[in-house]
Amino acid sequence: MTYYQTPAWKALRAAALRRDRFQCVIEGCGATAVVVDHIKQREAGGADALHNLRSLCQRHHNMRPRLYAGRVAGCDAEGWPIPPQAPKPGQKPRFGRAKG
Repeated sequence: MTYYQTPAWKALRAAALRRDRFQCVIEGCGATAVVVDHIKQREAGGADALHNLRSLCQRHHNMRPRLYAGRVAGCDAEGWPIPPQAPKPGQKPRFGRAKG
């Protein structure tokens, strides 16, 4: 059994989906979420905790390498990727944060 088949992960996944109202959290998307993704990857020391999880639609899940690299800032109202804009000095980027 892999970690992602354990009751602990299934409960955490369900909690993340409920928190995000079963919608993709990428700004401007709002499609139905089907995947719960670690914001900071487990392999990089990311925690298995709600604060490190986000709900994604299939399209954004497939785009994860670009999301992690910061090459996509979200989607417009039609679901097309928006290129990132550089944050102003002292401003944190808003990309990849859970709603709510």
